[in-house]
Amino acid sequence: MYETIADLVTMADQTQRPISELIIEQEIQLSHSSREIIWATMGKNLDVMIAAAEKGRTGQGVQSATGLTGGEAVLMAKYRAAGKTLSGDTMLRAVENAIATNEVNASMGIICATPTAGSAGTLPGVLSVLKERLNLTRNQQIQFLFCASAFGMIVANQAMIAGATGGCQAEVGSASAMGAAAAVEVAGGTPQQSAEAFAMAMSNLLGLVCDPVAGLVEIPCIKRNVVGSVNALTCADMALAGLTNKIPADEVIAAMKRIGQDLPTSLRETGLGGLAATPTGIKMKMKIFGEDVSIHSEAGPDEGRES
Repeated sequence: MYETIADLVTMADQTQRPISELIIEQEIQLSHSSREIIWATMGKNLDVMIAAAEKGRTGQGVQSATGLTGGEAVLMAKYRAAGKTLSGDTMLRAVENAIATNEVNASMGIICATPTAGSAGTLPGVLSVLKERLNLTRNQQIQFLFCASAFGMIVANQAMIAGATGGCQAEVGSASAMGAAAAVEVAGGTPQQSAEAFAMAMSNLLGLVCDPVAGLVEIPCIKRNVVGSVNALTCADMALAGLTNKIPADEVIAAMKRIGQDLPTSLRETGLGGLAATPTGIKMKMKIFGEDVSIHSEAGPDEGRES
């Protein structure tokens, strides 16, 4: 099993095979399944991604049971269709699909965790742009997912991917880095460029806290996936242009792990700090759960109190 990104890059260079192919071969060995079964399984993951994004951005969209989120992917789709955007159609395509996917997650719909449910919109956001810009075939989209999974596997084994253990840097940060690396591969970049894109993307989101309002994967989780998608695309472009991260990818993963361990409990998915501890965040929680909520915030003695 590949334990480091350096191992992946070295093997890919030595064998002149893409990282996606290396991880497929590893999966064949570990699972004792055929290549056809493994490929078909990843194809089902792709289908779930596509269906979730489509469901979230079309018609009236979806609404969460709490009423906190929903319908904003549809608003973005209408805004993008009007052709007067500031960020441009390409970038907002990623925004639209990232929001749509996570709104489906919040509405208890079916999504593909990549690597977690809370970060499930990041890769679909990236992939939707690449499909359009690079005219990716279905097989190339599946290749993208295999490459992303290779990097995600190493992060999961060497650090963490759960907000409860490492903050949102471990969820959206990892997803963004995975997407950046895979984007480089399907765009024709080298394995080393994939590693550079990964390192830049993860470095940019180091320290990102996990502070879900009312403890639910809705606010600010959904829009953080937007940041993950946009970050991935720009980092992929930087790597393809020849920019490097200076700090190697494996060292960035190690730094992310240390930061995650240093984060206070209130900023690791407990819903006790950050945005969750704001007056409005507390009111939302009380409205949903009907309870007297007492939150101790590090922001100051008045933070989290009702006026």
